[in-house]
Amino acid sequence: MRRGTGTSLVRKAVIPAAGLGTRFLPATKAQPKEMIPIVNIPAIQLVVEEAVASGIDDVLVVTSRNKHAIEDHFDRALELEAVLEHRGKLHQVEMLRSISRLVRLHYVRQGEALGLGHAVLCAQRHVAAEPFAVMLPDDLIRAGIPGLMQLVNVYRRTGRTVLALQRVPVDQLGAFGVIAGRFLGDGTWEVHDLVEKPGPGRAPSDLAVVGRYVLEPEVFRALERTRPGIGGEIQLTDALRLMAAERPLVGYEFSGLRYDVGDRIGFLKATLDYALDSDLGAELAAYLLELVKSRGPQLLQTAAAWDTRRT
Repeated sequence: MRRGTGTSLVRKAVIPAAGLGTRFLPATKAQPKEMIPIVNIPAIQLVVEEAVASGIDDVLVVTSRNKHAIEDHFDRALELEAVLEHRGKLHQVEMLRSISRLVRLHYVRQGEALGLGHAVLCAQRHVAAEPFAVMLPDDLIRAGIPGLMQLVNVYRRTGRTVLALQRVPVDQLGAFGVIAGRFLGDGTWEVHDLVEKPGPGRAPSDLAVVGRYVLEPEVFRALERTRPGIGGEIQLTDALRLMAAERPLVGYEFSGLRYDVGDRIGFLKATLDYALDSDLGAELAAYLLELVKSRGPQLLQTAAAWDTRRT
């Protein structure tokens, strides 16, 4: 696992992992959605690896009930290691041990599901007065320069809260927080306001905030001032709006591919792409070509029907 280089002002990351994962039922009935593997690596491990590659050396995971598997995954598995060692599978032993050595990991329980803002607020004592990253485990980013590192680099230049931005089709903007701002060049935006899940025709731009943030500790004061919304939830977007009203935030259009693995089709796309770049790639590519040959007309018909529904 390649670690980030250079001195980083951002050492800590918070990973909110308290969600129920209802879109993946029944698979998530007895296991955390964050532990569903992309090929053979749990999604949350991929996010932790991105954090480490971005210079993070301290990670706090915000959990809830029935999330013990996350802690177990990043802990030693002494019995399993002993069995593998006895069988001479030393490569697998080292692979397991490397997981527990990735980074300093801490855990805090979010007692109630009161929104992303509340989950971030649960990290206040751990983060203290430092700038920190928030990484949503539903979002995987594949990039030459790790997604979070790109934001950390922008924070180093600006010293201001940085939001990861991605252009999203107009018909999908209602699922995101969307920024209003001024383009500064080189993918960077000055953010004056945000709209959470805008209705049709109400989005101020096509730039959506996705699951990577570098936040200044002032966010905690803003969260404490944020009124709960629908369902009593405290939204991070609302706190960011309060901050932007006092001092513009920074948005950055990161380079790379993003997968929403909290969505079933996003999960399948991520699994396919990661598998094609793994040691399974050649065999999988051959299978996909055979699938296209044998089911080509049916696939074209299905794709055409999907395009019709979208338009």
